[in-house]
Formats: sequence, structure tokens, C-alpha cells
Amino acid sequence: MPDLPRTAVSPPFRVQRRFHVPYAEIDVLQHLNHAAYFRYMETLRCDYYVPFISSGNPADLDIILAEATCRYLAPVQFNSILIGEVAPARPLGRSSFQLLYRFRRESDGVLTARGRTVVVCYDYAKASKKEIPPERRRLMELDAVDPTEEGW
Repeated sequence: MPDLPRTAVSPPFRVQRRFHVPYAEIDVLQHLNHAAYFRYMETLRCDYYVPFISSGNPADLDIILAEATCRYLAPVQFNSILIGEVAPARPLGRSSFQLLYRFRRESDGVLTARGRTVVVCYDYAKASKKEIPPERRRLMELDAVDPTEEGW
């Protein structure tokens, strides 16, 4: 398969992680199964958000996922390394925000997928949404990126 040209991306997001693509995530077409990206996005979401909660324990998360989408841009083969990144999109809502994800092959920098989730701050005891806490909002706004520059 011919290699795809690099796709321009904006400067690196603050939160990044390397993902090794194991054989178990390869589909019948011999590339990364589309569903794997949603697991990778979940991991990145925790990487980004868990430091905001005082306990640092994912069991104490005060968010709930409202929507998730992924755009597949290039195939990824077995044993590849992907660089995954996550950042909030601006503007943040009152109780919800979007997180943007992007994935590129470490070997050649080709952008392989872009993801987006809508996340709602949630009070599980009251079973209702809640406002984004002010200090958390301030910190997230420092990391926020323009979604149009990220293909959304």
C-alpha cells in the first residue's frame, strides 16, 4: 500500500500518549479496527481529565459521555505505534465541553484519525448535569484549541 502524505497538524496538544497496535486490534482487512480508536480516546480522556479531580482516582470522575465520533483518515497496520493527543475545543459550554483527539503514525507522522467527544459534567448523586467547576474551566481554557483548525 503506498504511503499517504503527511497531513498538516497544529502544534502538539499538551496531553499525548503512545499506543502500540497489538494483533488483537487488527481486523480482517489487516488494519486497526475502527472500534479501537474509541478505547484510545477513552484512555486519553482519562489522561486529560483525571488530574483535575482531587482524588486522582478515575472512579471519582464527575463527567459523562454524551456523544463520540471518529473520522478515519489512513490505515494503521499491526505493530504500529500511534501518537494520540487530546485537547478541549473552544468555547466550553456551561456544563459541557468537547474534547478533540487526533492520532498519527509515529513512523511517518501521517494523520490516521480525528475524534471528538461531547462530555458533560455530571453529579451522579443527584443524577443531573452540573456546571464546569470554575478552576477546572480556567485550566481547560488554557489548553483549548480551535475546532475548525482541527478539521471540525
